[in-house]
Amino acid sequence: MLQLKDKNIVVMGVANKRSLAWGVARSLYKAGANVIFTYRKDRSYTKLQKLLEEEGVEAKAVVQCDVNNDESIQEAFAKIGEQAGVIHGVCHSIAFAHAEDLKGDFIETSRDGFAFAHDTSAYSFIAVAKAARPYMTEGGSLIAMSYLGAERLVKGYNVMGVAKASLEAAVRYLAEDMGQQQVRVNAISAGAVRTLAAKGVPSFNEILSKIEATSPLRKNVTQEEVGDMTLAMMSHLSRGVTGEIVYVDSGYNILG
Repeated sequence: MLQLKDKNIVVMGVANKRSLAWGVARSLYKAGANVIFTYRKDRSYTKLQKLLEEEGVEAKAVVQCDVNNDESIQEAFAKIGEQAGVIHGVCHSIAFAHAEDLKGDFIETSRDGFAFAHDTSAYSFIAVAKAARPYMTEGGSLIAMSYLGAERLVKGYNVMGVAKASLEAAVRYLAEDMGQQQVRVNAISAGAVRTLAAKGVPSFNEILSKIEATSPLRKNVTQEEVGDMTLAMMSHLSRGVTGEIVYVDSGYNILG
């Protein structure tokens, strides 16, 4: 049974074949969803189109959206709303911090770097929810991507951990606002996956080894596993769940 047949789902943040957003897009596409992609710059658009062709995935639409710009977000969702009519879900898989703020000690984080990480990784989810809201007339689901560094110290994650903590708090407050029109808001806290973005975390390889050795499932999670849980949280199967942080990390988060 195709759980999301003909549902219009927006996926934001596909950087390349290894990104979590691509895993989500594939799972949604296999479930029958009409997947709408956003991209930031022309270079990203070219890479995304090439990926779609190589993987045989048909996009319902591909729309430019710069999440650091309110006007761009509004224009993007107005265009999506015009083309699709109704939006049933949005997966926000966008986070970024300056490289210099992920190296060295957290105490050295610059004011500008702190603001930029929060704007890109946390505030943009709020802005996206606001822009999508008028078109989510049949209820639906908003999903953000988080990580354990939001609630625990992960060495080298630095300002991104604080930004993800802000994102997780935003999920709870948005769940209250969006729930009035039967839109659910949740986050997936994904385990360590070898994405391009993860390479920016100095301790990443060490984290992978530790999870494989100590997590209850004794393995690292895959892009597909994260994508499939996102699919479940987008679908009618999770209709009673909102405001939650759902861990897909082989159980690593439960360890003392």
